[in-house]
Amino acid sequence: MSAPDSSALDGVFSPPLPRNEPVLGYAPGSAERAALQAELDRQSAEVVEIPCVVGGKRYFTGQTVDVTMPCDHGHVIGKLHLATPELVQKSIDGLCAAQASWAALPWQERATVLLRAADLLAGPWRQRMNASTMLGQSKTSHQAEIDASCELIDFWRFNVGYARQILADQPLSSDGVWNRLDHRPLEGFVFAITPFNFTSIALNLPTAPALMGNVALWKPATTQVHSAWLGYQILEEAGLPPGVIDFIPGHGADVGDLVLGDPRLAGLHFTGSTRTFHHLWRGVAANLDRYRSYPRIVGETGGKDFLIAHASAEVDSLATAIVRGAFEYQGQKCSALSRVYLPDSLWPQVQERVLGMMAELKQGDVRDWSSFVGAVIDRRAFESHQGYLRCAHESARVLAGGEADGSVGWFVQPTLVQVDDPQHRLMQEEIFGPILTAWVYPEARWDEALAMVDSTGPYALTGAVFARDRHAIHQASGALRQAAGNFYVNDKPTGAVVGQQPFGGARKSGTNDKAGSALNLLRWVSPRTIKETLVPPRDWRYPYLKT
Repeated sequence: MSAPDSSALDGVFSPPLPRNEPVLGYAPGSAERAALQAELDRQSAEVVEIPCVVGGKRYFTGQTVDVTMPCDHGHVIGKLHLATPELVQKSIDGLCAAQASWAALPWQERATVLLRAADLLAGPWRQRMNASTMLGQSKTSHQAEIDASCELIDFWRFNVGYARQILADQPLSSDGVWNRLDHRPLEGFVFAITPFNFTSIALNLPTAPALMGNVALWKPATTQVHSAWLGYQILEEAGLPPGVIDFIPGHGADVGDLVLGDPRLAGLHFTGSTRTFHHLWRGVAANLDRYRSYPRIVGETGGKDFLIAHASAEVDSLATAIVRGAFEYQGQKCSALSRVYLPDSLWPQVQERVLGMMAELKQGDVRDWSSFVGAVIDRRAFESHQGYLRCAHESARVLAGGEADGSVGWFVQPTLVQVDDPQHRLMQEEIFGPILTAWVYPEARWDEALAMVDSTGPYALTGAVFARDRHAIHQASGALRQAAGNFYVNDKPTGAVVGQQPFGGARKSGTNDKAGSALNLLRWVSPRTIKETLVPPRDWRYPYLKT
């Protein structure tokens, strides 16, 4: 008989009840504003060496790229060491070797790592993470606060609560039988590929599977790696054991080809472009015969998010939702408002108010506290947006904005475009920038406008309806039921909150596995049913055989 585990604990443990992290205001003279300003000054003055991490060991490969500020693209704030194929293979082997010991930890021990990380981020790491997100991803203080601090804290705390719910969901047992459900981690490793635009998503994608006992190879976007590296260090300080999550920034082919070809790939957790997701899914399909098990594929991809207004809509709130929904964080949100459908009876008033608000929006370096709009993420995005602006000037009416300047930072003006054709390219293609397109419909063609919203473009991520008429709201909710995974009534189609509006869309917007809910965590477990018969039968004969 082996020696008993003296560290075992008895108890049905309940984690602290999660609550949404309060959003700090950063008003002039506030303590949080002073602390954030000090961090901005400190981080602006240093160049951070960012390594790969495999099995807890840092690797400085010497194959580096500069990490620069989008608002000032000549300003280097980091040197990123890219992963090599040899390092990727080392990571895969090490992760698979470490999984058994991580999965063997009681769930509450894994959960405590995330709870501690959340408290560290809520406290001493908060302004470090916010400043990093502002400098590296060109977010204003408000956008950084709601993303890099509040949403990430919420992900970590609420996921622990959801994990407890999943584990507690057990089957019924009949007389003489005890039935149990064993929520096993996946057999192999999870590949987490994360985007530039949300620090919270970048940290949630590897840690959600890890909470459920999995190990993860994390490939952050090189344009988000400054805050990703800080987030990884928070996890280390919180007690994440070496080899549970490896930090592997690098070029797509150098990392992805090796990962997709490994038989031990158990899951893909992805947020990014639809085109990249298609490429990855095809890679999984091409290697299907090699895998030990069918990989779980979870992805949140593109969007062409809409707002449709009924003639009964209230104009001022509608105009505010349009401006905030389209231009916060330069439209670089999967949920950002990109197309609007407005009745001709409201259009003159809405246009006047929207243009008036846009005239007041200040665009500039996010270190300037008065800036509402910053720079887009990099040269590639900037040049793509320039192409859409040319399209707008050539084939539509540019009502505001329409210019771009990349001399110092990657600045694209907030732009409002009106088109006559509801199937115009600008109404269908994901732009991922501060370019909003409007189509004005005759008020009497409300039914046709709803059908147009639903049938335009391949996406179904977020959408909104503005109306005071309850019949119109009910009608829009039904007509657009499949058009958006997150649907908003009299609100902008952005700003989902963990624990309140689980996020995700269908069609070409992803697999709709709802980050920030138990639905997502369920994808990272493989249930095993256990039936134990307490007193097994000793006679093979059934009663009906007796005569």
